[in-house]
Amino acid sequence: MKLVILSRNPKLYSTKRLVEAGQKNGHEVVLLDHMKCVLVIEQGRPHVFYQGKEVTDVGAVIPRIGASATMYGAAVVRQFEMMKIFTAVESQALTRSRDKLRSLQLLARAGLGMPKTSFAYSSKDLDIIINQVGGAPVVIKLLEGTQGIGVILAETHSVAKSVIEGFLSIDANILVQEFIKESKGADIRAFVVDGQVVGAMKRQGAEGEFRSNLHRGGRATLIKLTPEEKSTAIKAAKKLGLGIAGVDMLQSKRGPLIMEVNSSPGLEGIEGATGVDIAGKIIEYVERNEIQ
Repeated sequence: MKLVILSRNPKLYSTKRLVEAGQKNGHEVVLLDHMKCVLVIEQGRPHVFYQGKEVTDVGAVIPRIGASATMYGAAVVRQFEMMKIFTAVESQALTRSRDKLRSLQLLARAGLGMPKTSFAYSSKDLDIIINQVGGAPVVIKLLEGTQGIGVILAETHSVAKSVIEGFLSIDANILVQEFIKESKGADIRAFVVDGQVVGAMKRQGAEGEFRSNLHRGGRATLIKLTPEEKSTAIKAAKKLGLGIAGVDMLQSKRGPLIMEVNSSPGLEGIEGATGVDIAGKIIEYVERNEIQ
């Protein structure tokens, strides 16, 4: 099979591992920078060009689309879908997962647990925003933030109001969430592939840091999920339509609470913590779904 991986950086751990796993299984693996793809749309014959040549004979596509490239990256994925090529992450699911507010609304409607969250456009509603999630301390998140960037813990009501006012003054879209004290700066990432949890890790934030992101000095360790945690992760990925997902959850007194569902989860932390060949699991998923 000719397998296309959409990635802007061939040196990234996740990209390299997918290339290795694909080649190990005997596939021809082609890396394409999605931002350099040219899409040609015509009646009955959509196609993709890359570096002046038409991309043909593709069996499947694995998108690795960063948050900053969501719009065009999703358009490239959609073009392959129009060409009747299987994509490991569908374009609609990709854009749905990147809209944090929409994602939370869908997960809440499905009855899945999450920190209480408020959202507003007007600065006149600040007291309601803060009080409705239980009052300070609260977590304030930029909707467009990734890897812990744009996430702030406001310890007091007045600080929370000042931070929210600052964001709203520059027309930034934010969420305000309940602070889950008992999580103690740690979270769980469950890696879901094709409706199954294939690995899970616990991420602990660095000393004095409430964010657990590995890019911010957090550390990852192997964890065995409870049946409820596993079920929550699988349901979240399914609800957002994601064949591949990193489901981030907090452990709380009322059960697992979903923070975010990532459509392009990194492989380095999860493979290091679990020892599982996650890249191989993704290739096997693609093989099961290749459109002949």
